[in-house]
Amino acid sequence: MKSFYTAVVQRDGPWWIGWVEEIPGVNCQARTRDKLIENLGSALKEALEMNQAEALAAATGDYEEVSLEV
Repeated sequence: MKSFYTAVVQRDGPWWIGWVEEIPGVNCQARTRDKLIENLGSALKEALEMNQAEALAAATGDYEEVSLEV
């Protein structure tokens, strides 16, 4: 299943800055808009992988993973 997230991007002087609305802490800056979007995608992927690893590490005993649709 492919998920979609919303990035807010804007020019700030010589830099492009942006952040992902749905995941606090996922933000970047870059010299070009294209590089910013690429960096945001990488940062988002890394944040989701770290969150998943932390959630699984916190589970003890029997557990299940359930997909949620919002």
